[in-house]
Amino acid sequence: IVVTGSDDRLWKMWALPDGNTIMTGEGHTDWLSGCCFHPSGTQLVTSSRDTTVRIWDFSKRGCILTLEGHAHAVWDCSWHSCGDFVASASMDNTSKIWDVNSERCRYTMCGHKDSVNSIEFLPFSNTVLTSSADKTLSLWDART
Repeated sequence: IVVTGSDDRLWKMWALPDGNTIMTGEGHTDWLSGCCFHPSGTQLVTSSRDTTVRIWDFSKRGCILTLEGHAHAVWDCSWHSCGDFVASASMDNTSKIWDVNSERCRYTMCGHKDSVNSIEFLPFSNTVLTSSADKTLSLWDART
């Protein structure tokens, strides 16, 4: 499976090796900056310059949740290994942990002095790693 974004704010998922389109996603209003598969492989999370994070469900063939709360472009997104939480990294110098079940932001992590460019959960833990344009890496406990 290959996922690609395009200038017209669409993303497409293709099966390999035949190249057949599995799904096309529309909904973001600006370019896409990141994507990550759900641990079960049934969903996809995307981030965008439009300041949102969207969750797409393959069986429903569309967006099932839009997470809003960042003030600037969202550069990256990542699933927690349990599949109940999404992390996002933004140009607004913050990162957020989103509870997918309650559809709300659980934590906002502040401390970087410039854009947060990437975010990743340490597998099977509550530790989050962020990298920033301020030339630092930060480890966070997503519970506090």
